Amino acid sequence: MDHSYRGNMGSDNGNGSRGPRRPGFSASYPVVDPEPLPAPREDAASRVFAFVEDLFFLSKIQATGLKMNVKVEFVKNEKELTDRMKSNGEEKPSLIIFDLNNANAKPLTLIPKLKSKLKKGTSIIGFLSHVQGDLKQKAHEVGCDMVLPRSAFSQNLPQLLRRHGAVEPEAGAAD
Repeated sequence: MDHSYRGNMGSDNGNGSRGPRRPGFSASYPVVDPEPLPAPREDAASRVFAFVEDLFFLSKIQATGLKMNVKVEFVKNEKELTDRMKSNGEEKPSLIIFDLNNANAKPLTLIPKLKSKLKKGTSIIGFLSHVQGDLKQKAHEVGCDMVLPRSAFSQNLPQLLRRHGAVEPEAGAAD
């Protein structure tokens, strides 16, 4: 078989792709992670909880939380979340993350309960496979604030943890 046609396809142009660079298209640049938050106190209450059992995402969330200095607690069910929130005192979580494919957590029944209990101070974010359009729609209907495909969730995780992991200044604290 004659493979001479490959010679006409262009050569490596330095950016890892073959062929001539098209005008108007530049090389892609890596996404820069936001600056980590200041290290939390040892006794600081967790502001982020996650209903995630998938080991890949569990380790990704843990590693990103450590990198961003955000304490993330993983829970398996509503009772465990309630117990952990009681140990936090009066402070409500800022963010609850759901793997919408985690059947043990029953996200479509638990999300409305949490929304009614926690009100506006807590954001609920779910992630799923990009092909699960029906599940995405149902999650929005039951009260999920944001539903992301797994890839977008992974990409935006540092920004999400930084935004929701920051401790609000205490009332009456002078600057």
